[in-house]
Amino acid sequence: MATITKRFTLLIAITALGAIIGVLHGGPWLWLHYICKPLTMLLILWLASRAVEPVSPRYRSAVLAGIALSLVGDVFLMLPYDLFVPGLIAFLLAHVCYIIAFVAGSNFKQKIVGVVVFAAVGAANLYFLLPKLPPALIIPVLAYVAVLTIMAGLAAARAWALHNGDAGLACASSTAAIGGALFVLSDSLLAWDKFGGGIALSPLWVLASYYAAQWCIARSVDCDISGSQQPRR
Repeated sequence: MATITKRFTLLIAITALGAIIGVLHGGPWLWLHYICKPLTMLLILWLASRAVEPVSPRYRSAVLAGIALSLVGDVFLMLPYDLFVPGLIAFLLAHVCYIIAFVAGSNFKQKIVGVVVFAAVGAANLYFLLPKLPPALIIPVLAYVAVLTIMAGLAAARAWALHNGDAGLACASSTAAIGGALFVLSDSLLAWDKFGGGIALSPLWVLASYYAAQWCIARSVDCDISGSQQPRR
């Protein structure tokens, strides 16, 4: 199973590269973006569904739903229409699913600390970006940032709580926390590119961090991610 996972991870990297190349070059290359962007998420969805030793049925179902909703959001955002708000809503719902996955496993103090850390990042971005947002987008963006902050904070809190326990759960939760942080990075880059004046080669940085985030969250479904062959129960 480890070999299959490595091969699919390589395939995911190849299709993600295709999505990036397609949007960077545009024109006659845009078809590559339209094919590879949803295909990459379908492969990530498959990877999560094939977990050898899932954390729990609830965790896997929530993550699968989050990845599926992210796929919907990707399609909205890549189409040549103004579907930013529907895409934002799809990703907001995806983060709600990830919150359902990450909420268990940490205590109240750990949750508060994790959320506060990422709230500081979100507040710093909003301080500079809110004046640049169209008025109609302020409420949707604020709602999205709040949910994204909670998702990343809960993932970090869960990793903190489980890092000294079961080896498989510790590895899986740490991978999810990395995924949550990368999601914040990707969305911050996207926001600064869209509303803050642009970033050089933005599709490269935004999509690379985005696919890495989704891959990490997908892999966090599997308690066997560490590759340990020792029984833990």
